[in-house]
Amino acid sequence: MTRSILCFGEALIDMHGEGSDDHGFARHFLPFAGGAPANVAVALAKLGCHARFAGMLGLDRFGDFLLHSLQQAGVDTVDVARTGEANTALAFVTLDARGERSFSFYRPPSADLLFRAEHFRMEAFDNTAIFHICSNSLTDPGLAAATLAGMQRARDAGALVSFDLNLRPALWPRGSEPRPQVWPALLMADVVKVSAEEFDWLATDGEQALLDRLWTGSARLLVVTDGPHPLRWYHPDAEGELPCYNVPMVDSTGAGDAFVGGLLQQLAEQNITRDNIDAWIATLPRLHAALRYASACGAVAVTRHGSFAAMPNTTEVEQFMEIHA
Repeated sequence: MTRSILCFGEALIDMHGEGSDDHGFARHFLPFAGGAPANVAVALAKLGCHARFAGMLGLDRFGDFLLHSLQQAGVDTVDVARTGEANTALAFVTLDARGERSFSFYRPPSADLLFRAEHFRMEAFDNTAIFHICSNSLTDPGLAAATLAGMQRARDAGALVSFDLNLRPALWPRGSEPRPQVWPALLMADVVKVSAEEFDWLATDGEQALLDRLWTGSARLLVVTDGPHPLRWYHPDAEGELPCYNVPMVDSTGAGDAFVGGLLQQLAEQNITRDNIDAWIATLPRLHAALRYASACGAVAVTRHGSFAAMPNTTEVEQFMEIHA
C-alpha cells in the first residue's frame, strides 16, 4: 500500500481583491480555496503523492466549497471533520504592485479552531510517511494541544514530521508572544522550513543560538527560503546555500506552500525516514536536487493567482526546470 502524507491545520477561503476604486480599495473579491497546510496537500496531490488533509470545516457554503476543492485536486478528505458551531475562516488578500500579499483574517471564531485531538481518526497515522503542520494551528490553546498530540502520534507511528513556521502575526491573540508557543513544535519536527524573515524573528539571541537550540530537538534539516535569493540549509553537521529561480511574480500567496509540497514529495519519493535522513543530507547532490525541485515548485506558483489554483503539477515543474536549466 502506498504511504501517504498527512497535512493538518487550517483550510480557509482566500478572498482575492480585484480592481481598485479611487480610495485604493478592491472593487470586488473572488474566493479561492486556500490555507497553508491545505495548499501543501493540494501541491502534493498534483505532484502525484497520496495526500490527505485533516482539519475542521464549517457546515456552510464555504466549507462545502473547500471540501469539494480538496477532492477535485485529488486530496483524500477522509480525515476532514465538520462542525456547525462556527463558520469557515476567511482571509482577504491584497497584492501590491510587486505581487507581495498582505492578509486581513476573519478568524476567530472559525471552524478550524475547534479541531481537537479526539477528532483525529484512530487510523489517521497508519501508513503515514510524513505529517505536516504550520504555526497557524498553534494560535489557540485547544488547537495547539491537538497539533502537538498529532505530532507525537505521527512520531510514535514512525512518520517524519514537517513544520513550516509560516508565521501570520494577525492570527495570534493581541498581546500574545508566539515564540514560546512555536518552539515545542520546532523541537518535535524532523524537517523545518522558515523564511529569511522568520529565521531572523526566531534568532533573538543570534543565529548560532537558534541553531544550537533547534538541534537539541528532533530537527535534522532546516531550510531557510528568501524568495528569488539563494536559500540556506542547515544540518547539525553541515550547512550550505543554493541559488533559486528568479521569475516575474504575479502572486506570492502560495509560494512557500508549493515549495514545501515539492520538498515533501521528494522526501516521500525517495523513502526518506528518520533512519536514513542524515545519510541523504550528507549526499549533497541528492539534497540539492530535492531543494532545486522544491524551488521550481515555488517559482511556478508565484506566476499564478490563487492558492490551490497556483499549485503546479509534475509536468509543469519538469518543463519549467528544463527551460530554466
